[in-house]
This record gives sequence, structure tokens and C-alpha cells, in this order.
Amino acid sequence: MRETSLDMNHVDADLSFDCPRCTSPVTRRFYGPCESCAAELRIAMAGHADGNARATEYEPKMNVTPNAVALKDD
Repeated sequence: MRETSLDMNHVDADLSFDCPRCTSPVTRRFYGPCESCAAELRIAMAGHADGNARATEYEPKMNVTPNAVALKDD
């Protein structure tokens, strides 16, 4: 059986397509959003879209109680 390997650094040609987000024409190596949409998505997914860079600390729900085994004294 012949083995084939995909080398992502040696893609022969760029693709021409419409950005799946804003539908502007794009010529890129791989299918995906254009550069401006990709930058917007990075900011939004990082949680910095509203300028608040701080992550909130985890606070357990008030209805969560430890089970009986965890409370058992030895």
C-alpha cells in the first residue's frame, strides 16, 4: 500500500472564493474568512470585544452542596 502525506507548506495554488462571513471576494491558500473578518472573530472569541479583558472568577451555584461522602468525618 502506498503512503501519502499531506504537507500543508506545499499547497500548489491559492483558492478564489467569497468570504463565508461577509461575502467579499478572497484569494487565499485555505478556505475561511477574509483577514478583516478573521481579526474580528479573534477579538470576539478572546472576550475582548467589549474592552473588558478580565475574566470572571468561578463562583459555584448556591444550590450546589457537597455530597455526604465528602462531609463524612473519619
